Amino acid sequence: MTAPVVLHARALLFDLDGVLADSTASVEMHWRRWAARHALDADALLRVVHGRRAVDTIRAVAPQLDAEAELAWLVAAEAGDTAGVVAAPGAAALLASLPSDAWAIATSGVRAVAVARLRASDLPVPPVLIAADEIARGKPDPEGYLAAAARLGWPPAACVVLEDAPAGIAAARAAGMACVALTTTHSASEVAGADLVVPTLAALQVTRAAHPDGGVQYTLAAKPGHASADV
Repeated sequence: MTAPVVLHARALLFDLDGVLADSTASVEMHWRRWAARHALDADALLRVVHGRRAVDTIRAVAPQLDAEAELAWLVAAEAGDTAGVVAAPGAAALLASLPSDAWAIATSGVRAVAVARLRASDLPVPPVLIAADEIARGKPDPEGYLAAAARLGWPPAACVVLEDAPAGIAAARAAGMACVALTTTHSASEVAGADLVVPTLAALQVTRAAHPDGGVQYTLAAKPGHASADV
């Protein structure tokens, strides 16, 4: 039998959509509306939008458009309409168990949309939130996660990333960080590049213990019945 995967971290770095916030329906609705505005194939578009900055998606699928203007349209629509956005299973309980200096968010959404979705989900806005409009390169580039780790004061190897998209997993890998993947927006096979795969945060067990340096270390593992092979 394969030994269960156990990860250790001094800090946890979260993606937002599909990890902390159940916002998939809202995200896809607004992208479908945007696709209709430009006579694009919405189904094909939705296969590539998750986990990436909107501006990068726009540049890739519609290079003839003014990407910044189109991004502004999307931001206004998404920040002003959070209907149906709720906390993802297990998110509120996990964040409530962590001190604010032990976790951060690095999202592919811009700050205005990220804050709106956190508030709609009744989740806290952390002191360290790295948004898409605050970095030069989005996921799968590691810039966002590296910035989050630096702001918290930990080296990359001391952090574990929690993601739901292949682009985010690639960013974690490039940053030199271990990664837990959730199967909220992609299948288990699509996120198999992560160290540990679970259905949602509710299936993840996070415990804390004293570290020899006097701080706290977090241990992450799947709850019984929710290991990668069971997903």
